[in-house]
Parts: sequence; structure tokens; C-alpha cells
Amino acid sequence: MATITKKELIDQIAVATKQKRVVVKKIVQGFLDSIIVELGKGNRLEFRDFGVFEVKHRQARMAQNPKTLEPVKVPPKRTVKFKVGRLMKQTLSEPAQGGAEFSPAAAGSSEG
Repeated sequence: MATITKKELIDQIAVATKQKRVVVKKIVQGFLDSIIVELGKGNRLEFRDFGVFEVKHRQARMAQNPKTLEPVKVPPKRTVKFKVGRLMKQTLSEPAQGGAEFSPAAAGSSEG
């Protein structure tokens, strides 16, 4: 299993779509920035077949410091939950494919 960086993903998309890397980088970064802004507003983001991002509110709670065993108050916080979509779930349930690459046709097959 490998780690794919944003740069590598941008390179893959640029090659697959025959677009300049700088254009793809600007679009991808704009997309990611928009996700952050919308989640910051508390909005739910749904990408059909890919998945759903939503903000969850965690209640304040008491925890325990594992070293000292003292009780520690954990403040409330917001976190992001991701629920896997149908196509991703289906893809993940298949055996790993080492040579799979970005396909613009597959990526644009279901917008929403």
C-alpha cells in the first residue's frame, strides 16, 4: 500500500485530462478549500457515489490521563465525519488493483 500525495494526484489528473498541471492544481486546491469553508459553516457535503462529509458535535466529557490516571476534562468540539458512498464502498470491497489509474470518464460518470 502506498501513500499518494496531493501533488501525485494532481499529476495523475493532469495526464488523464490532458490539462496543464498548474490549471489542475488550481482547481483541486479550490475544491479542497471550498470543502473546508463549507464544513466550517456547518454544512453537509454530499458527493453521490463518493461519500458524505458532515460536521458532528462532540459533547464535553471526562477522560483519564493514562500516565497519572487523573481525571481530565475534555472540552466540546466539532469534528468531521465521512460516510463512504456506494461506488467507493463497492470499489473497496473488491481486491486491490495495483495498476488502477484516474479515469476522467469514470470520474464524470455520476455528478451530484
